[in-house]
Amino acid sequence: MRYLVTGGAGFIGSHLCEHLLRRGDEVVVLDDLSTGAEHNLAAVTGHPRLRLRTGSAAELGTVLDAARDVDGIFHLAAAVGVFAILDHPLRSLRTNLHGTESVLEAARQRGIPMLLASTSEVYGKNDKPGLREEDDRVLGAPQRNRWSYADAKAIDEALTYCYHREFGLGAVVVRLFNTVGPRQRGHYGMVLPRFVAQALANEPLTVFGDGSQVRCFCHVDDVVPAMHALLTEESAHGTAYNLGSAEPVSIRELAERVIAVTGSASEIVTVPYSAAYGPGYEDMTSRIPDCTRARERVGFAPRHSLEQIIESVVAANRASLRSVS
Repeated sequence: MRYLVTGGAGFIGSHLCEHLLRRGDEVVVLDDLSTGAEHNLAAVTGHPRLRLRTGSAAELGTVLDAARDVDGIFHLAAAVGVFAILDHPLRSLRTNLHGTESVLEAARQRGIPMLLASTSEVYGKNDKPGLREEDDRVLGAPQRNRWSYADAKAIDEALTYCYHREFGLGAVVVRLFNTVGPRQRGHYGMVLPRFVAQALANEPLTVFGDGSQVRCFCHVDDVVPAMHALLTEESAHGTAYNLGSAEPVSIRELAERVIAVTGSASEIVTVPYSAAYGPGYEDMTSRIPDCTRARERVGFAPRHSLEQIIESVVAANRASLRSVS
């Protein structure tokens, strides 16, 4: 098979490209390299079945050209990270909305299926344990930039459902819950790589808020095979699937476990949300997915424990530090 991966030079996208190439597929990457980077694809650079195109997923002509003769599209290109969303809310909205609309239209014109990578952020402040795909969204006021990403991704999902219903487009949505692993960077607000980098430098681990907020972290190598399975399973089209771990951990405990795995001399310090993100920032106490639908449809079952996830990120960061020393 031949696939187009928008955002394929990003963290998740690069792992997806590697997975597809291992399967024997051909891969076309479309990435504007705004947050992705060519070095994320270093392991497959020069691969005869990989082609990298620099361009924006928001430009329909560019996507149509990149999608020529492909069998499906994985749409991962998006503005990501809480800092990017808060610092550039308008640009983030435009990137996410226009990009998804362009990719959907290209998929319709080419007559090929498409997967939209969405996010657990669409649930907003709904802190029910075991969030299911049909659960209500609970969001703050629209003038708070904190929720603009959730709004944009929800509209992306709505567009995807409309294309499925009105045009018969084979389309599926995955909602990712804190996908982590090697090559993820803390620069954009991702907590685990930030903790690991701080611990390896023996710097204080900065916990935003009081650290009691609970999250679940899922290894990227558990997520990308499920993404491929859902795109290629026609019975999965037309709906959304949670992809995440069912192993909850508080952010303070996560920091403690990172220190233990690294053997770091770091201390943990708490930083008020207002200092980290600015005034008016809102967070949720818990975000734990119910992934029954994905398990029943394609057998999704994460294999990596949280301990293994932390160890893999630590090992990757140490290798990166050795390569530049």
